Order: sequence, then structure tokens, then C-alpha cells
Amino acid sequence: MEKVRVAVAGRIATITLANPPVNALGAELRGGLLSALNEAADDRKVRVIVIAADGRTWPAGADIREFGKPPVAPLLPELCDAIAACPKPVIAAMHGTALGGGLELALAAHVRVAEAGTQIGLPEVTLGILPGAGGTQRLPRLVGAGQALGMMLSGLPIGAARAAELGLVDVVADGSAQPAAVQLAAAFVAREAKLPSAADRTDHRADPAAWLNAVAEARAGLGTARRLPAPPRIIDCVEAALLLPEGEGFAFERAAFEDLVASPEAAAMRHAFLAERRAARQPDLVGVAPRAVSHVGVVGGGLMGSGITTALLSAGFSVTMVERDTAALSAGLARVATSHERAVASGRLSEEAREAEWARVGGTTEMAALAQADLVIEAVTEDEAVKAAVFAELDQIARQGAILATNTSYLDVDRIAAATTRPDDVIGLHFFSPAHVMKLVEVVVGDRTAPDVTATAFALAKRMGKIAVRAGVCDGFIGNRILTAYRTATDFLLEDGASPYDIDRAMVAWGFPKGPYQVLDMAGLDISWARRKRLAATRDPARRYVAIGDRLCEAGRFGQKSGRGYYLYDEGARTGREDPDVLAMIAAEREARGIVARPVHAAEVQRRVLAAMANEGARILGEGIAQRPSDIDLVMMLGYGFPRWRGGPMQAADTAGLLTLRDDLRDYAREEAVFWQPAPLWDDLIKNGRKFADMNED
Repeated sequence: MEKVRVAVAGRIATITLANPPVNALGAELRGGLLSALNEAADDRKVRVIVIAADGRTWPAGADIREFGKPPVAPLLPELCDAIAACPKPVIAAMHGTALGGGLELALAAHVRVAEAGTQIGLPEVTLGILPGAGGTQRLPRLVGAGQALGMMLSGLPIGAARAAELGLVDVVADGSAQPAAVQLAAAFVAREAKLPSAADRTDHRADPAAWLNAVAEARAGLGTARRLPAPPRIIDCVEAALLLPEGEGFAFERAAFEDLVASPEAAAMRHAFLAERRAARQPDLVGVAPRAVSHVGVVGGGLMGSGITTALLSAGFSVTMVERDTAALSAGLARVATSHERAVASGRLSEEAREAEWARVGGTTEMAALAQADLVIEAVTEDEAVKAAVFAELDQIARQGAILATNTSYLDVDRIAAATTRPDDVIGLHFFSPAHVMKLVEVVVGDRTAPDVTATAFALAKRMGKIAVRAGVCDGFIGNRILTAYRTATDFLLEDGASPYDIDRAMVAWGFPKGPYQVLDMAGLDISWARRKRLAATRDPARRYVAIGDRLCEAGRFGQKSGRGYYLYDEGARTGREDPDVLAMIAAEREARGIVARPVHAAEVQRRVLAAMANEGARILGEGIAQRPSDIDLVMMLGYGFPRWRGGPMQAADTAGLLTLRDDLRDYAREEAVFWQPAPLWDDLIKNGRKFADMNED
């Protein structure tokens, strides 16, 4: 199929782009468009050129697969410059999404027409780069430096109507964009209408004080984004659009783009982008149809159950919540109502939509009400006996073909499934709290889970706007196993001489939003304590065990909810203060263990944490619990705050160097052989000259 088609009629050349599914601006499409543009510019019969796109969208951006590879002419900046310099008016007819390079293409045109509902934006910052085809230069001239910086630094799109208010779009079409653009061109050819020109638009460079003030405000407001290379460079380029001659401004932007594309941060963020798309690929499910789901039961109305209910309602499902008594049921439904009210107050949900969602939820204390549900999600306390009892009851009640899902965070899905006579209908759906906000779902596939049940889980997650990552059955699956390794490494350092506060500061400095002990306090120290007690009977006696967390719990220090954990909390406060009593308890535990405290620096904390997380990831891969390294990275970024600009622990290990980290693990193993022993996968990759990234199929 031709990627670019040209039709000439009535002195109008219509160039149509056809590169499904999103008309990505790859080399072949760029070359075809440039040739078509030059032909139309040279054709004496043509007075106006319209660029439109087939399918569901205008070009949604550059072809990310080309990043990091040798450039292929024509480059997008050359194409945009050719459009901008075309001696004949060029009209861009946008629909669907005009993002990144797609918007830069439209910015180079002389006139922009957009269908109502078109989403328009420059999301390059989310990939660690900046618009490199004139976006930082052309956009602020059209809409002003402040608005342009807001779009580029957030990466968020705006709608066509708002774009028209700003002067970015000239015409919002009532119907399709292409006929509207052709109609406008025809009116121009017939001398019945004038096309907007540069002289008709506000050039915001005419107010340099406002421009420079917007630049200064953006720099002052960078906050934690200051540590990333892209946001400051975006601001520099917008400043250059005012201060430098036009040609030099475009060259300044291009140099910044090329620097950023080559940065490790951009490589990590591209990896994250591709990991999200890769996670949905399940080769064994090709051709497997998911089961139909419209009515969902949720057993449990606590924080997790109510969050799952809210997310299901938002996705259009009918939901029945089941609780043990009327008081618990009322509390669960009240949590859903509170979530709705907050969404309405913030403008994320209309009052009409809230009422429609509320009409689809019901509550009961009778499990029998779930007899006709298509899917039941259990969200009761994290106790295997309790969950097994729920599944045994559901087995007697649920209709044949209904899917039974457990929201367990750690427990054995196969043992829970064994409480039923239909283990093929059982699957794990590990949502993350708050479930109506967090995008991640671990789909835990049991030994006997049917393929169409797994396919249904992926379809459900997609409909809920979440990203599903497949995991095998083990204690903690992917995310909580890595988290346990993270905490084990920091607990060793805590006992060796570090303070919890220094460790937290080190990991926040490395890019995490909170340190491990801040997170423990927020979640509740009693939760991980209960798990440690559950696993005590099977713990390897050869493994080092740090009991500091146990000592805090024995003293009634459970974190924020009790007002004291690793930190002290004032009444109603969510941010804690350092507590000398905790340091004294840690010192006492060291003395009891005969450990002499040693200095621990931030760099050591960060390096050991990465080694521990990547080593556990290598074990998970070796056991087949995760399908690919990028799935591990995705879980840690979406569920646990791993900095996206580092790409997850496996990508970060590749960046640090596998040989270096493997040797670190060997050194640490002299201190504690069981935990720090390098997984066999390290040697396999190193001796074959491979990285973890080579295990990701694209």
C-alpha cells in the first residue's frame, strides 16, 4: 500500500498520509510526503496544498523505533522546513491525535484545521527529549511562551477547541477535517475567502517582557524535574526562540534534541514507553477470545475493594459489593461515594456521570447475590485460610463459566484455586492501592488457569485503563518479590550502621518519591510484620535476618496510623519527624547482635539497592515468573515508584554494566552468601555479550 497518495482537483492538491495504525512519521512516509509536496509546489495547476491522513488519526508522532539509530533522510526538521517554506499555502487537516512530530508537522503548515475532539500536544518530555522539528520555536510564537512551556513541560495534550482559543488551530471543523480543509482551500481558489497568514496572527515575540517572564517562572517552578535533562533544555529553547535569529533558534533546538536523544535518561524513558506496549503482547493468547464480562462482584469493601469497585464503575461495569455485615457494607459504599464526590469536585467526573455510575452499583451481605456475576474479584484480608473459604463458597454459588479472581498481594493463587472445583476459572488480579488511581495490575496466571480467563484479565485491565503485566505464581509475584529484596538490602545497611533517615534520603536523591522506611510507615509496619511471621517457619536459617522492624512493631510502632513508626507523626500529619528513640532501638539491636556500626554513604545505599533488585529480577526471570525483563521494569515503575527516567531495575542494571554489578554481588556475597549470591542468569548474559534488554522481544 502506498504510504502517500496525491490527488489534484480544482487547483487543490490533497496529499493523504497512509501509514497505519497511527501514521507514524517514519522515513518512508517522510520521503513520500516531501516528494509529494515538491511536486505540488512545482505544479502550475495547483494553488493550495492540503495535507490529510487516512485512518483514525493524523500522525501521532515520530517513529520511536528510529531513535538511537542512524538518521535516514529526509529528517523531520527538513520536512517541516520545506512545508513552512512552500510558496503555496499548505493546510493541515488534523483529526484524532496530533502529537509530537505530528503536531510539529502541522505547526509548519500555514493553516491548521482540526476536527472537534482532536487531541493536540507535544509529549516529548515524557520520552526524555524535546520537540526537535521546530516545535520549541514555532509553538511559542503562536500561543505565547507561557502556554507553550505549559504544554511542553507537562507533555499533556489539549483539545481542538482550546487550541483554537490559543491561536494554535485556525478552524475547528463541524465534521471531518479533510472536507473542511478542502472547502476552505476551494473558497480561497475562488477568491471567496482569505487564508489566515502570519500577518493576521499575534506574534508573541512582540512582548519580550512577557516572554522572558514566562521563561523565568518556568525555570523557578521546575522543582524535582530540574534533575532531568529535558525540562531545562526545553526552557532554554523557548528562550532562544526570542533571543536568537530564527535560523540560529532552530539550530539551537536541534543541537539540544540530539544531546537529549543520546542521554541515558531518554534511553530509559523510551524503554519505559515500549515496555508498556510490549506487556500487552501475549503470544500464547493470539486468537483466544476473552469471556464476556458486564456484571462484576467484589467481595470486600475495604480500601482495596472499594477502590476496585470505583475503577470498575468508571469502566462501565455493573458492580455488586458484598461485605460481611451492614456496617462494613455501608462503609465500603461510602468510600466509593467519597471517591465519586472528589472526582466531581476536581472536574474529572460530571454530576451526570456520577449518577450513572452510582446507578450501576449495588451492595449486599449475601454472597448468593453473585450467582449470575460474570466475574467475581475477592478483596478480603490477606489471609490464605480466609481467602480459601471465600473461594469455596463462591464455588458453590457462581454460575458455570464465571471467573473467580483473587486480589492477593503475596499468596499462592494455586492453593486458593484448589479450594474450588474449577481451578481453570481462577486467576490472580493484583491491583495496587489506591486501585481507582494506580494503573498497574499484575495478572497472576495459575498452573490451571484457562487461556480465555487470562485473555479476559488482559481485556478487563485494558477497559479499566490499566496496564496488565503477566506474572507466575510465587510468594509476592513480581513486584513484591523485588520490593522484599529492596527492603532486605536496606535492612542489612540499617543494621550495619546506616540510619533509616539517611537511607530514605539516599533513595529519594536517586529518584524515588519516598524512601523505603517512609513507605513502610505509610503502608503500616504491621502488614510486613504479619508476612514475616507467616513465612517464619519456612525461612532459611542460613539467611541473615534483621529483626529491627519486628522490634518496632512489638513496641506498638505501626507507622502513620499509630502516630509512630520509623518516624514520629504529629496529630493528623502525613510527614514524620526523625525519632531519636528509633535510633536508640536500632543501636540496641546492633549491640545484641554484636555488630559494630560502620559509616554508610548514599552511593553505597543506592548501589546495593540496585544490585539487590536486579539480582532478584534475574532470579524471577530464571524461574519463569516474569516473561521478560521489561515487564519487571514496568511493574516497579508503575507500582513502586522506581524512577521512570532510570527505566526500572533491569534497564538500570544494563546502564550500570552487568559485569560491574555481578562483581559487586560477588563481593557482597562474602558478607551474606544466600541473599547476595548472583543468579545464574548474570553469567549466561555476560559470557554471551548480552544485556537484559536483549531478552525483550520487539
